[in-house]
Amino acid sequence: MKKYSGLLLALMTCMSFPSSVFAQDDRAALVPLPSLDDFTRGEDGWGIGLGAGIEYESAYEGADEFAVEADPAGAVQWRSGDNIFYWAGEALGWRGLRSDIWLFEATVAFEEGREESDSDDGNLDGLGEGEEGVEFVLQARRAFQADWRYWLDGRLVAGENGNQALFGAGYRFGSQNDGTGSEIAFAVVFHDSDYANKDFGVTAAQSEASGLPETNLSGGFRSIGFNYNYRNNLTANWQIFGEAVIEYYSSDVQDSPIARQDYEAEVGIGVIYVF
Repeated sequence: MKKYSGLLLALMTCMSFPSSVFAQDDRAALVPLPSLDDFTRGEDGWGIGLGAGIEYESAYEGADEFAVEADPAGAVQWRSGDNIFYWAGEALGWRGLRSDIWLFEATVAFEEGREESDSDDGNLDGLGEGEEGVEFVLQARRAFQADWRYWLDGRLVAGENGNQALFGAGYRFGSQNDGTGSEIAFAVVFHDSDYANKDFGVTAAQSEASGLPETNLSGGFRSIGFNYNYRNNLTANWQIFGEAVIEYYSSDVQDSPIARQDYEAEVGIGVIYVF
């Protein structure tokens, strides 16, 4: 993880500034978690945030190559009481708060397929293009108290290319209620055989074309993961965000010839203008 130390240090440095330095509205977000953006400033109606981020990440699932990628960031949101409807890139969704300690979310998203060109070293040559598809994501988070200091997370991803489930827990730092600050989370991930082979399987035809051994994975335990999120207001309109993620694969996944590393990692930072 030495490659990530510079960006992580930058994120931690940002955390060291007291919130009084920045001009920010202390109005309540739907849920005060940095991982859940809320651009509505605590009011009903439209909330729009547009920006961009830079990520240093694994080139594909299981890659031993890393790449720098610039991506758009932000969302268009509509808030009505304890409900937010949003459009964020290739995802349309809803999230709603219930009883102060329950958050539910439903999303329809487009999943981009893997491409042979994702590997500059030619490690994906002969495997063909991965299939694109639509995914449906259902999520529930439960806080232990209304301040969302500690919370549990459950998520189901169902799509054309397989299904995945996640169970996690998180902790929020700071006492802000406007969605700024930082949080950490740990998760355990499971997948079915279709989802497993989408990323790590090798069919007979792919084996012949690539020279990799034919591989057929069964469903079950996929990985454990750690996630760190950071968000803060630089001015009344400009917001900075950052994220660091590492996912450590199960032994079954590690045995796949496509998994050239035992883990996948990503670190990123960006800015958003909130209208």
